[in-house]
Amino acid sequence: VQLQASGGGLVQAGGSLRLSCGASGRTFDTYSTAWFRQAPGKEREFVAAITRGGVISHYSDSVKGRFTIYRDNAKITVYLQMNSLKPEDTAVYYCAARLGVVRSKPEDYDYWGQGTLVTVSS
Repeated sequence: VQLQASGGGLVQAGGSLRLSCGASGRTFDTYSTAWFRQAPGKEREFVAAITRGGVISHYSDSVKGRFTIYRDNAKITVYLQMNSLKPEDTAVYYCAARLGVVRSKPEDYDYWGQGTLVTVSS
């Protein structure tokens, strides 16, 4: 599966953005998907993940209650709705996919999008 992330940009603190991750392939609904982010000088970290059917989602503590991951398998797209953004959310955001159940470590994912930059100004 090939992934392409989009939707990043510059937003003020407290604002919102929605990231999209478009995928190729007709078997997209067999892949668990996730969003990770990487800030300058930091390791890539887990943000959110969603099961193949889109029923169960998981979030890091730092974004829980502010971000929502959801997917539309008919459109072969996964979204990350980000509300109440903070300057510390500034990072390059990556979508990722794997066959099987969701995981929270980057090394567990086999397919990656190219990343989209989110900058939150204070």
